[in-house]
Amino acid sequence: MGNRQPGFVPVSDSRVSGPIFILIDECLDEAHLQHLQGSLHAVVDSLPPTAKIGIITYGRTVSVYDFSEGAAVSADVLPGNKSPTHESLKALIYGTGLSVPEVSRDRCLGATVEVALGLIQGPSVELSRGIIKRSGGNCRILVCAGGPSTFGPGSVPHSVKHPNYAYLEKTAMKWMESLGHEAQRHSTVVDILCAGTCPVRVPVLQPLAKCSGGVLLLHDDFGEAFGVNLQRASTREAGSHGLFEIRCSDNMLVTQVIGPGEEASPDSHESFKHDSSFCIHMHSVEETHSFSVSMETKGDIKSDFVYFQFAIRYSNMHVHQAEITRVITMRLQTVDGLPAYLASVQDDVASVIISKRTVLRARTASDAVDMRLSIDERVKDIALKFGSQAPKSKLYRFPKELASLPECLFHLKRGPLLGSIIGHEDERSVLRNLFLNASFDLSLRMLAPRCIMHREGGTFEELPAYDLAMQSNAAVVLDHGTDIFIWLGAELAAQEGQSAAALAACRPLAEELSEQRFPAPRILSFKEGSSQARYFVSRLIPAHKDPSYEQESRFPQLRTLSPDQRARLKSSFIHFDDYSFCEWMRGLKLVPPEPS
Repeated sequence: MGNRQPGFVPVSDSRVSGPIFILIDECLDEAHLQHLQGSLHAVVDSLPPTAKIGIITYGRTVSVYDFSEGAAVSADVLPGNKSPTHESLKALIYGTGLSVPEVSRDRCLGATVEVALGLIQGPSVELSRGIIKRSGGNCRILVCAGGPSTFGPGSVPHSVKHPNYAYLEKTAMKWMESLGHEAQRHSTVVDILCAGTCPVRVPVLQPLAKCSGGVLLLHDDFGEAFGVNLQRASTREAGSHGLFEIRCSDNMLVTQVIGPGEEASPDSHESFKHDSSFCIHMHSVEETHSFSVSMETKGDIKSDFVYFQFAIRYSNMHVHQAEITRVITMRLQTVDGLPAYLASVQDDVASVIISKRTVLRARTASDAVDMRLSIDERVKDIALKFGSQAPKSKLYRFPKELASLPECLFHLKRGPLLGSIIGHEDERSVLRNLFLNASFDLSLRMLAPRCIMHREGGTFEELPAYDLAMQSNAAVVLDHGTDIFIWLGAELAAQEGQSAAALAACRPLAEELSEQRFPAPRILSFKEGSSQARYFVSRLIPAHKDPSYEQESRFPQLRTLSPDQRARLKSSFIHFDDYSFCEWMRGLKLVPPEPS
């Protein structure tokens, strides 16, 4: 189920939205605060006039700001070293603020989220008495963090060298998980947007975002990409209290479901008599999410068709506080032979499902190394079972029906999800979590980058994501899902007018590719040979190591280059030990599949 499935109904812009609380880390340096200020202005300007926005800052204490008096702004301050009491929240909602000591660099992030939840839940307590009517819409808490939670509940020591850090981290993770579930029960999504140079301790913050149905995002700074994501997070539509039920023919068995949810307890959903449905409790219901479902046959299938039914039930407070049910029923025809079976497989879908199953098991850096090796075994296994041995050779041919599958898995093996092209395990952990929950389109793009070359006259040509695209007189856009890179060749960059025109054409393309994407990707522009160009080069397959005939077969654009241009391209590459795709396949005793 991805964002193109018929079970999701977009909501009109006339909806009544719930309140949005923006939680701001006040321990930032001056430069980061200035960037964040600009991003916050852009977000507030983008929201409708009727939007209800709350501003809360946190350091060692929690400050809740009141803008209701026009020019005069006041703040109620609560201590951050403990959870707020019922009395303090009541005083906060109805007046008579609190006084506490001066703030420091400590961050009471957990207590701040509790305060925001208390403000959200407060009026609902009075609903049954008919005193205050709760505003419509699911609520959202947006945390703008520049560092870890180091004070109060859900906190960890400042230093990972603390003698008891491992235990305190585990305790904090459990507390954050509980807080995330509490937010989810109250139809509140917590998104955590981090930026700056201070490590945020991703393992501690991830459970809070995940269990509430939100996301955790890392940014280099509080600039443009942060502001765009803050804006898109504030306007995301989400259903709550969702159940996803899967039913299929008796001869099929659901073995694994990967996505933003967890297996529901039997008493949380209704069951028909003799019903053997597989039920998932969804953290939130969003158009940008998807589930990948793996199944096995219990035995040989005798019937001509196999039936599947997917039912989704959720609350959507945006549409008259409605309970919504969507049911999708389909049948797939069974086949008698292997050729028909292979012809029915969509290799891009198979690539995404295999990749999600692999990434799910990469919980640590050492796990990722094991998973890279498992990709080798998976590709060999597919070739041995479904391929054929090449004539007069010990090599096996990969089935032509799945020609693009091994190259996608090669990108997975080398890329940021399992490889080492990004520096810190926290970054890889955040990417993996996004990938496991992402829609099909975004998952495929995070797996295998899309390479587009700018041509003279302002046109674009899509090419394989090989380093042969790094032609010095060209500009190239590389879309890798959460990052989009614009690379300018050195020869082009030296021509001021032409390079400006190329950049002016490539930048709108990058923005168009990512217009509806969440999270919004980071867009970076750089010249050939610059330090940032390594981000671009590391994501391309090093096909320059292959023989010329193989290069032309897989990258036909090379045939348009003059001998002099070919020679200059060849001399521009630096030797390193990474395998090309063809070298990798031959190392597995397989014949590289012909380009599709």
